[in-house]
Amino acid sequence: MSSLLMFRRNQDLTQKEMAKKIGVSDSYYGMIETEVRSPSYNFIKKFMEAFPDSDVVNIFLRKNSTKCVVEESEIS
Repeated sequence: MSSLLMFRRNQDLTQKEMAKKIGVSDSYYGMIETEVRSPSYNFIKKFMEAFPDSDVVNIFLRKNSTKCVVEESEIS
């Protein structure tokens, strides 16, 4: 179970409610929660704005994960 899923359940929110609160589409949020996609820098920024007291490091930086977040400007 992903840390993001556990966080959402602790907030007692549906995926749709969580996506709306963060300001992303339902489908994009679902892909991040199920780890189909890695969260972008902008997603994490919006998440922090919606949940300023959350432990972002523990939610998005999993110990055994090889996925990482790359700021879009660093790609080009």
